Amino acid sequence: MAENASKTIVFIHGAWMIPACWDNFRRSFQAAGYTTYAPAWPYLDGASSDELRRDPPPGLGALGITEIVDHYQTFIKAMPEKPLIIGHSFGGLFTQLLLDRGLGWAGVAIDPAPIAGVVPGAVSLAAASPVLLRWQGWEQPFQLSREAFARSFANAAPPDIQNEAYDRLVVPAPGRIFYEDAFWIGTHVHPKRRTQPLLITAAEKDRTVTPFTAMGAFNLQKKSSAETDFKYFPGHSHFLIGEPGWEDVANYILRWVARL
Repeated sequence: MAENASKTIVFIHGAWMIPACWDNFRRSFQAAGYTTYAPAWPYLDGASSDELRRDPPPGLGALGITEIVDHYQTFIKAMPEKPLIIGHSFGGLFTQLLLDRGLGWAGVAIDPAPIAGVVPGAVSLAAASPVLLRWQGWEQPFQLSREAFARSFANAAPPDIQNEAYDRLVVPAPGRIFYEDAFWIGTHVHPKRRTQPLLITAAEKDRTVTPFTAMGAFNLQKKSSAETDFKYFPGHSHFLIGEPGWEDVANYILRWVARL
């Protein structure tokens, strides 16, 4: 494996999710001999999805990107070895920001929210517009509706899985992170100084972070001298870590890591 490689992984969830979204991946990677961690974002630890939906914690709405990345930096720096960092959606953005800070020995950004310099396509902008067009949305949490989750987040999953996943996993997200991402606040990376390998993925049917948007991140990140790869998953939506066929995604990442 690559220099400084370890068999420790930190999984980072995205907006509207809790760490349990990684349960399938964690079982697969643990079966392959990895030690895995999936810390929650600030304000989202220690409460059930029902409790978080019913009574979002004060301060959640104004939680910003830099605060979340600082939170994960503290967690990773306390580890005895550099981990592999795997993030989904906003977690994929945070993965790239953590690599930019010199953390982790490699990273995987699964359908990542845009880094600075990436202009999302119309579909991605439409998915974010309900968050961005609210009065004082900068300070407020945003709850994704069941209908929106089915339409633009887990649209490749059958209805029974959409409903089960919504009930078990979906929670309010900080409104502030969407404004910051839209205006490139705290989302700049410097690909030419990155030394860790990075894999970026896209999903054919993703209506939240379209393949166009994910490819934009890859086109910036491939300026690094470190290995930078891109993988396109046909037939999948943004919920590719939890919908049918998630095993193909996990197994591809396992092979990619083993090859480094």
